[in-house]
Amino acid sequence: MDWFKQLTGLEIAYFVIACIGTLALLVQIVMMLVGASGDADLDTDTDADGVLDSHTDTGVSLFTVKGLTAFFAIGGWTGLAMLSYNVNVGVSIAVSVAAGLAAYIVVWLLIRLVLRLQEDGTVNYASAEGKTATVYVSIPPQRSGRGKITLTLQGRFTEADAVTDEEERIPVDASVEIVGSAGDFFVVKRKV
Repeated sequence: MDWFKQLTGLEIAYFVIACIGTLALLVQIVMMLVGASGDADLDTDTDADGVLDSHTDTGVSLFTVKGLTAFFAIGGWTGLAMLSYNVNVGVSIAVSVAAGLAAYIVVWLLIRLVLRLQEDGTVNYASAEGKTATVYVSIPPQRSGRGKITLTLQGRFTEADAVTDEEERIPVDASVEIVGSAGDFFVVKRKV
C-alpha cells in the first residue's frame, strides 16, 4: 500500500477513474455474456394513454454506457501511465482525454457495425406477389379450403397456406403463381 501513498492527487484521480471504468467495463462484459444488455433501457409514454410510445435506447446513440465506460477506463489508465513516466501534467491530461475519446469512438463504431448484422426475420408475404410456387397440399376450388405451397421467399425455403379462386382443385406438384396475400395465406392461380 506504500505505492498508493506516494501517488499525487492527479495520479489518485486517474487511478480511481480508471478502476471505476474498468470495473464497469468488466460488469458489462459479464452481463453481455449472460444475455443482459448493460445499457439503460428507457421507455416513454408521451401522450399519457398508458401505452409506451417509443423506445429511447436504440443502441446507435452516440452517448452509451459502454462508450462512457471505455472513455473512463482507457483515459484513466493512459493518464496514470503518462504521469508514471514523468510527462507534463497538461500533456498527460490532453493525451488521456484523446485516448478516452478514441476508445469511445471505437466502441460506438463497433456497436453500429454489430447492429448492422441484425436482421428482421419476419416474412413479408406482400413481397411474394408474382412469384412461382409449387403446390405441396392440393388447394380446394373457390376458396372453399386451404392448401399448402412451397417457395423460396426472402432467401429461404417457405411453406405457406394458399387458397384459389379457380373453379377446379389445384393438384399436388402443380406450378402456381401468387396473385396476392390475405393475412397468413396466399391467393394463387394455376400457372399456364
